[in-house]
Amino acid sequence: MTATRVDADVIRRLPKAVLHDHLDGGLRPATVVELAEAVGHTLPTTDPDELAAWYFDAANSGDLVRYIATFEHTLAVMQTREGLLRTAEEYVLDLAADGVVYGEVRYAPELNTNGGLALAEVVETVQEGLAAGMAKAAAAGTPVRVGTLLCGMRMFDRVREAADLAVAFRDAGVVGFDIAGAEAGFPAADHLAAFEHLRRENVPFTIHAGEADGLSSIHQALQICGAQRIGHGVRITDDIPDLAAGKLGRLAGWVRDRRIALEMCPTSNLQTGAATSIAEHPITALKDLGFRVTLNTDNRLVSGTTMTREMSLLVEEAGWTVEDLRTVTVNALKSAFIPFDERKALIEDVVLPGYATAL
Repeated sequence: MTATRVDADVIRRLPKAVLHDHLDGGLRPATVVELAEAVGHTLPTTDPDELAAWYFDAANSGDLVRYIATFEHTLAVMQTREGLLRTAEEYVLDLAADGVVYGEVRYAPELNTNGGLALAEVVETVQEGLAAGMAKAAAAGTPVRVGTLLCGMRMFDRVREAADLAVAFRDAGVVGFDIAGAEAGFPAADHLAAFEHLRRENVPFTIHAGEADGLSSIHQALQICGAQRIGHGVRITDDIPDLAAGKLGRLAGWVRDRRIALEMCPTSNLQTGAATSIAEHPITALKDLGFRVTLNTDNRLVSGTTMTREMSLLVEEAGWTVEDLRTVTVNALKSAFIPFDERKALIEDVVLPGYATAL
């Protein structure tokens, strides 16, 4: 099947896997409106469609710091048990409706404690909501497996606490760890003790790097902190002076040859200025060079996107085929932070048969 024959309906039915998606960036606009009214929080607008448009426009500034600032309103409605339960459950149902069969959702518990919840209570509540969503999705015939990544915020001082939570809840739905927030000026190595603790406890982690900061941030995430994956990582191309020729620098070669997954988020990267267009986004060249690229949404509300939309954009604007979509889906599952046998079963029993029907 060629790219020109792949339409959105076919793509919507394809099984998908997403590794990089933030819980507080993916709420339903109507839910934000309803929860904001319940807690007395003022929004830019109380019309769900207008709110969705406001998010997309506000995030489309080309600046990561302003992009992050749009989370003020989603976080405001995620400070209570009721808010967390609802947003977590709906998160899962929205993934299932989009054809996602495996997802990893990430969030920073420290950002959900303004209403009086303790860090552990936040994690317990989110896991309860996710479990409810998975049960409903399975009952509806659209099962999806969702694992949790707990985030530390790199510009604050509670990263080690978040790492401790990841260790404590690793047998209760938490599958890994991440640090998020503004990259420039807040190096991952400032939190080296947390990463060393995670390694000692055999908890895998990814690190946001190479989005707003340069190649050195990717090097630090991998070679100093020991990350198993890289969040975004678009700046790895700085170590490939000629993408067409494919001559790799030492770090780029390390990333490709050791199959380190790059959690790439095309629409988000356009919004934050990390890429200039879908057609020229590095994900296509890196895929063709054999890097383990994965396709992700990052923040579905903030970026006005879904996995179906991300795939469709690559088909329409970068010439991707169904085989390419299958490749990044399998890549994601190969690098997921769940046990090997679960990854293998999802690939062999769900993903490959699902794509076979489209080829």
